[in-house]
Amino acid sequence: MKRRSVIFVLIGALVVWIASTYPLVGDVLYRSAMKAEAIVYGFTKNVQKIDDLDIVFYESGAKDSPVILMLHGYSADKKVWLRFARYFAEDYRVVIPDLAGHGETGYSAELDYSVGAQSRRLAQLLDALNIDKAHLIGNSMGGFISADFALRYPERSLSAALVDPGGVSSPLPSEKDKMLASGRNPFLVTSGDEFREFFAMTMASPPWLPGVVLDAMALDYQKRKSQLDHIHEDLMASTPLDDQLANLEMPVLLLWGKEDKIIHVSSVDVWRSGIDHLEVTVWDDIGHMPMLEIPNESAKRYQRFLGEQAKP
Repeated sequence: MKRRSVIFVLIGALVVWIASTYPLVGDVLYRSAMKAEAIVYGFTKNVQKIDDLDIVFYESGAKDSPVILMLHGYSADKKVWLRFARYFAEDYRVVIPDLAGHGETGYSAELDYSVGAQSRRLAQLLDALNIDKAHLIGNSMGGFISADFALRYPERSLSAALVDPGGVSSPLPSEKDKMLASGRNPFLVTSGDEFREFFAMTMASPPWLPGVVLDAMALDYQKRKSQLDHIHEDLMASTPLDDQLANLEMPVLLLWGKEDKIIHVSSVDVWRSGIDHLEVTVWDDIGHMPMLEIPNESAKRYQRFLGEQAKP
């Protein structure tokens, strides 16, 4: 009887240990898989100090190749670009930073996370990397920053590609807008179920991920809730670009998923009305992150756009 009690205690301890490490296992699996993908696609991870901030970024390509700067969205990080970026790794110098407050670059309560502040940091990053000019491509908040950077530094912006970008008004509210109006930010999750609800909003057909990985991601979002709240406040306080769009004189490409639940596709009309030379592609049955949902097709569209800029 005593031996059986000891066995039950040991089994109970094992169950507790597995439960406590389950999210850690998912986190390790996800990070290891992404690290392997980056290596396979030809990207190295580097760090550049900007003031008191260590900006972590992926990089590929020869130093003398044309530069593409890829910018992720709010709450995301550099990894979301990998499957798209691999198509450019040989012909371009691709730089994919974790923006301040995100990923491995990290968060500080003392920093300003407005779009203007992020643009200024990117200019410093390019200076430190001895990059004079770059093609910009950004998703969501990254699209807002790409357009803002192009307006602030037109002499450094070869082109701007905006993927379901923020930054202008939306004639019709998205699912996210409706939730914000009700007092809830879907990015600020407090449980695994809330994270899964949010994750389903980001893409019409999200790539499959093991449950253990989703649980690890959910835990990460819960840990970052107060940080993401601060970043969101600064983002929402950023100056909209509606009245400045006509000043974007470089080539501009707009890519959008018609089923976007984060930023409504009706925003396309605002960009169109503000930029005479705007090129637009809208995909049916695609959500907020085309570079993840259809990396091959979206990369081909961007390659065609870049090829047009290279013509004499």
